[in-house]
Amino acid sequence: MERPQHEVAISHDFRISRNEVTQAQWRRLMGENPYSRDRSSPYYNLPGMAERITRPNHSATVSWLDAQEFIATLNAAEGGPDHRLPTEAEWQYTARTGTKTRHYFGDDSNLLSRHAWFGKEFDAGGHHPVAQKTQNPWGLYDIHGNVWEWVQDWYSADYYAESPATDPQGPASGSERVVRGGSWHSTGNGWRSASRRDYPPDYRGISISFRLVRNIG
Repeated sequence: MERPQHEVAISHDFRISRNEVTQAQWRRLMGENPYSRDRSSPYYNLPGMAERITRPNHSATVSWLDAQEFIATLNAAEGGPDHRLPTEAEWQYTARTGTKTRHYFGDDSNLLSRHAWFGKEFDAGGHHPVAQKTQNPWGLYDIHGNVWEWVQDWYSADYYAESPATDPQGPASGSERVVRGGSWHSTGNGWRSASRRDYPPDYRGISISFRLVRNIG
């Protein structure tokens, strides 16, 4: 659920990866293909789906908990707690790139195909290689479409109506985590910069991945 725009400030510098973590990056660090983890969704059994969503240059589709495991392993390997998921506010900041329009490129959804993979049915679709569409003005690929992206925050429909004006961290607790950005099978307004959904943190979908953030300084 969305609410009217509510301005917040980000007081710190950070880096965000230009695309989601790929299957190849996951396998290199974790020693497995993320697809090998439990897949209870019936959509994984559609003809050709497994092949379409497990190519090395495609996003790693995992649960929020899986993403946290990847991050912990990466931080241990590099000797520091630097990597993490973006907060929802950080994700929104880098998605909008200073705009207040439906998309970072404006309000004309007819231009969306230049910037996003979208509008495919489950039985014929699947996500695509990362970084194939136009990047946003800050150099990020696939902010709209292709796969939803986990963020750190617990979900609340009303949180941003009363959130801190600076560096909001999301609700202190909850039952579901936020995903942002829309995916290859989103419809309607699913690709708007403001679009958000929620899923249990252990949910492994065929269209949810994540990108990493690091603090600077």
